[in-house]
Amino acid sequence: MTSASLLSERLRSHRLTAPARSVSDAAAHMLAVQSQDFTAGRWALAARTRNEPTLRLVDRAFDRGDLVRAWTMRGTLHIIPARDLRWVLSVTGDRQRQQGATRKRELGIDDEMVAAVTRAAQPRLRDGGLTRAEMFEVFTGIGVDPGGQRGIHLLNVLTLDGLICQGPVSAREGIAREQRFVLVDQHIREHEAPSDPLAELFVRYIDGHGPAGVPDFAWWSGLTLGQSREARDRAAGRVVEIEEGVFVSEARPRRSSSAAAVLALGAFDEYYISYADRTAVCAPEHLAAVGPGKNGMVRATIIADGRVIGCWTHASASLHAPPDLFEPAPGDGAVDDEAVRTALARFTRFLDG
Repeated sequence: MTSASLLSERLRSHRLTAPARSVSDAAAHMLAVQSQDFTAGRWALAARTRNEPTLRLVDRAFDRGDLVRAWTMRGTLHIIPARDLRWVLSVTGDRQRQQGATRKRELGIDDEMVAAVTRAAQPRLRDGGLTRAEMFEVFTGIGVDPGGQRGIHLLNVLTLDGLICQGPVSAREGIAREQRFVLVDQHIREHEAPSDPLAELFVRYIDGHGPAGVPDFAWWSGLTLGQSREARDRAAGRVVEIEEGVFVSEARPRRSSSAAAVLALGAFDEYYISYADRTAVCAPEHLAAVGPGKNGMVRATIIADGRVIGCWTHASASLHAPPDLFEPAPGDGAVDDEAVRTALARFTRFLDG
């Protein structure tokens, strides 16, 4: 597969050149969108949807209960369709518990503590949910100090146990950045139940990220390579192997004739972050500039014809400041500055609309 065809197919799978009809459709197609930066996660869905949905429109999908945010894989927050949360955690939950076990022991989090905070929080969560600060007040009220990341790790445990998720967006002036924790059983109206959740996870990853292979799926899902190979084997017949070890979806979305060649993607965007090897979309010499850095951050990127050509920040775009573009490699064409401005302007309209 040529580099150009790989990028073309990935842009299509990511709904960046084949946008979905609605924000909820984009979320269903992607399954899980990395979202520890909540604004970036919401922008990731808007960038994959027709007709330039605004931040307020995306937030309505959370308020309706169509979307939630949770630690779905790798101990990292993702936006996910509410109906898919339970079965995804049935695949990834144990692995996340294993990966977080040492840190939880260091924080003194044990079964007794988890049971105590569950008993204390459940009644308080039944009436519209609680903010993170309010959840921490509940913990403090029973003698559990949420400091030193203990509170966050307890919220993670309660999520992996299927008790809570982050639902409606908390109203505030300007850009809302927080959600209310709600009870899963009360907030989510219906739960999907695929016959083979492990196979389903592989299929859905390929649908939204292909062409990709087992190492990519293992990185994205946080599962072991052995589990990932088993997922591939159990998904046989539901994905297409276009060359050895490289898979695409059986049914790929139709490209839009008006899709832009230059895109402004947010921090931690799936197009960059969700692969074991990111050099297909970013030149090796620029990987350190994008991330993940030592602090775990991954910068927002400018993409031209599927390749990273620079970085930007949400704040600078709002101020109409220019992005940090990389020096073009020998043989590369000149950067279309007007197309870059147009891409960033779409983000500011998303925030302001």
